[in-house]
Amino acid sequence: MEQQHTGGARDAIVIGGGLAGMLAATALLGHADTVTVIERDRYPEHRGFRKGVPQSRHTHILLTGGQRALDALLPGSCTALVEAGAHRLDLPRDILTRTPTGWPRRFDEGRHHTLSVSRPLLDAVVTERARAAFADSTTHVEVREATEAVGLTGDAERVTGVRIRPRDGGAPQTRTAALVVDASGRSSRAPRWYAELGLDAPHEETVDTGLGYATRRYRPGPGGPPDTGVNIPNWPGSPRGGCYLPVEDGAWMLTLAGMHGDHPPTDPAEFLAYCATVGDPYLHSLVADAEPLTPVHGFQDTRNRRRRYERPGASPHGFLVLGDAHCTFNPVYGQGMSVAALGARALRDTLERTGGPLPDTAATVQREIAAVTDPAWITAVGADLPYLRDADEKRSVGERLTAWYLERLAARAALDPVVGAALRDVFCLTAPLPRLFGPRIAARTVLRPRRPALPAPPTVPEPVRASGARA
Repeated sequence: MEQQHTGGARDAIVIGGGLAGMLAATALLGHADTVTVIERDRYPEHRGFRKGVPQSRHTHILLTGGQRALDALLPGSCTALVEAGAHRLDLPRDILTRTPTGWPRRFDEGRHHTLSVSRPLLDAVVTERARAAFADSTTHVEVREATEAVGLTGDAERVTGVRIRPRDGGAPQTRTAALVVDASGRSSRAPRWYAELGLDAPHEETVDTGLGYATRRYRPGPGGPPDTGVNIPNWPGSPRGGCYLPVEDGAWMLTLAGMHGDHPPTDPAEFLAYCATVGDPYLHSLVADAEPLTPVHGFQDTRNRRRRYERPGASPHGFLVLGDAHCTFNPVYGQGMSVAALGARALRDTLERTGGPLPDTAATVQREIAAVTDPAWITAVGADLPYLRDADEKRSVGERLTAWYLERLAARAALDPVVGAALRDVFCLTAPLPRLFGPRIAARTVLRPRRPALPAPPTVPEPVRASGARA
């Protein structure tokens, strides 16, 4: 017998209790009387891996924009992550990124840093701090573990709640709410639920390079850890890449990636041999004598996919989507967690600004989520387009000119602190894409001669004058 639970005009339901879901629930504190978080898994003990996060065994970073959003929602979280073992890596001083033209200069800017951390540790710290915020709030928050959302209630005009089913075989339930937030990740069923409500599925955009990657955790060898993290991305003509970054407990994570089905193997010996074939031998030299700590884990769902819930008439009242349920990125760019945090902050900021009823605020929030997603989407798709087999046939003259400009800008950024600072502002999600096309950046990109980057990884950081890296 299905049970009915009727919510009030200020009640909310969040589908998904991962990073995006916990931050969405945090954003609703003070704006809803009750928040119910529906999580299909049980949270692991001792900061372990969770089945519902299939990419959790791979490299993760949190960019500057994501850190600011996380600390705005849960103050002190980034400090707590560092205290728990996350590594604060300044860009570009502490992560050397090989480019098609060589190694970049190692500018010591002190403007942007990433947090390099395992996904279980990050999820655990965020969940612990979110639960503490829930306990201190006037909003009552209930987290329903081992519970699956199986559909929406309402109609094409308005979502009124969620149908849920305990995974232990208990009775199904219907819970009503003024607002339903889908933060269920890549496996979101919202398009299917739309059809059940009589709605067309949202317009979907996809860019897929066929990339797959694999990761193994290591302890550095007798020579000790490297001075910096290393990133050797794929580029046209060099379809294999990899990165090597520190995480907690003295371990480092090596992730290798290949385009168009040329994926790194999960056999340990073949994985190490594949590492020797990436775009620069330096990466292989760092791990050749390192001690493996884990098996090799593979992952292949790497397409960029965006569902346009923000378009007029695309979504019913009382329903919004954020995080990977809204937009997924090629994971090699490290944007997903930061965009999820920015989306949750957009939810909180919009509720604070408008103060309207929860159902009628959803459309405004969805547009704000789309706006904070735009820079990451444009840069990820722009970076992936050259790898599509029919890219040249599909691109207009304007798109080809933009691609030429951005490729030249990236080459210039390896040597020029001003252009590099602008590129890092956009990549780290603290500035809009037009920053790359401003007069000063355009002049240095187009008018100055193109030169190769450094032939070997730089060992000494270079101080940068404040004016050289102007925000």
